[in-house]
Amino acid sequence: MKKILTALITLLLLTSATDSDKVTTIFVIGDSTAAQKDISGGKQERGWAMALACYFDDNIRVDNHAVNGRSSLSFFNEGRWQKVLDRMKPGDYVIIQFGHNDEKPKADRHTDPGSTFDYMLARYVRETREHGGIPVLMNCVVRRNFFVNAPDNDDDEKLRTTTFKDGVRMIEGDTLIDTHGLYRVAPRDVAQRMNCHFVDANQITHDLEQGLGTEASKKLHMWFKPGEEPSVPEGRQDNTHYNVYGAHVVARLLADALCREIPLLSKYRLDADIAVDPNGRGDYLSLDEAVAKAQQTAKPEVVIQLLGGKWQQPRLPKKPRIKFLLREGAEWE
Repeated sequence: MKKILTALITLLLLTSATDSDKVTTIFVIGDSTAAQKDISGGKQERGWAMALACYFDDNIRVDNHAVNGRSSLSFFNEGRWQKVLDRMKPGDYVIIQFGHNDEKPKADRHTDPGSTFDYMLARYVRETREHGGIPVLMNCVVRRNFFVNAPDNDDDEKLRTTTFKDGVRMIEGDTLIDTHGLYRVAPRDVAQRMNCHFVDANQITHDLEQGLGTEASKKLHMWFKPGEEPSVPEGRQDNTHYNVYGAHVVARLLADALCREIPLLSKYRLDADIAVDPNGRGDYLSLDEAVAKAQQTAKPEVVIQLLGGKWQQPRLPKKPRIKFLLREGAEWE
């Protein structure tokens, strides 16, 4: 009996390991533009990598390690990269996106394109491959900078403590102005030298913001007038960080770009109309909000995906035009 029990336990462990191995992980390392965010109190800031899980099915797991304020140097020196290596298995992907904070003068963050910045990017690529992973270099997303003369910006993280009245009062033109210089070029150079996958996130987000124009592009960011958003009652003018809407727009575009660069990922691409996740990865935190939104749309069918957890099934007409997609073990109560 003991031998049979031991065999059954071993079989269960092997089955569990096999199921886990079927899931490919996309790790993301980077800064605040991609990072996990505090969503307590209805906070609206989101990193694009938070939303990325909504655009791939359950064969792909997104493990987002991007952190506010980190550069390619500080992310490594703080031991955060080792945690990714410890979790990585052969065939997993690692998206490497830095630049916003490498530009800053602080010694614990600063690197130089063409030398130390390139060295750190190359190190991430090399060590990913040594662990059997597949590296994907991305350059930094743009800042929403339509200013005729760009304002000094020594720390994007300070934007979270400002109000609308603290925003810079400068003339904006019709053309988006680059603020990254060679930091947007270096990842492409490293990718070419190392024969590594590359996604031009800078160009993609440039085209997005330029296409929207001076006013409409504000809707992507933490740009709110006083009284417009309850979580920031005094408003905010933040041209760097995304709100919920902006994070999903950018995540969708970068998911498409990943699939173009790595066609194998295309068969896992998912694009439901609305995503709900209590941890902030979706368009909404609650199912009631999502259903209310779906009922307002004119589409003949609306697909709402639920990411994990137990949910109370809403009452709908006998022939509902709202369909539900249960993901990551989500189930009805």
